[in-house]
Amino acid sequence: MKVSTLLNWKAVVALVAGAVLAGGVAVASDSSSIADRIKPSGQVRLASEAGQQSASAAQSGGTRSGEAVYNQACAACHAGGVLGAPRKGNAGDWEDRLPQGMAVLLEHSINGFNAMPPRGGCGNCSDEEIEAAIEHMIAGL
Repeated sequence: MKVSTLLNWKAVVALVAGAVLAGGVAVASDSSSIADRIKPSGQVRLASEAGQQSASAAQSGGTRSGEAVYNQACAACHAGGVLGAPRKGNAGDWEDRLPQGMAVLLEHSINGFNAMPPRGGCGNCSDEEIEAAIEHMIAGL
């Protein structure tokens, strides 16, 4: 190792040690500061929790309309046909799907199908709300 490199490291170590000994590096030790530094940055929600929330929302009379669910969750893909999603009100997009019946459409919507995620990405939608959204998309075809 070169002498100049060794001297540079000694200088860095001396500066850090001096700052620590002189109290230049302050570390909060009160419990609220510690709790704030180590608090979680997010939360994990389980699918079962989302199902319980949607079931409780439906039971409490908080069922959303098909249009509301469509606007909240479905329109992101179904308004423009993203990744082959059938567009709302476009009969050509639905001609192969409608003959399968509502039971199959609902099953695909709830469980996911091809590029569509389960529940269309609406984890807090009840089965009835998903069905209402499908009916809203195919209304008038």
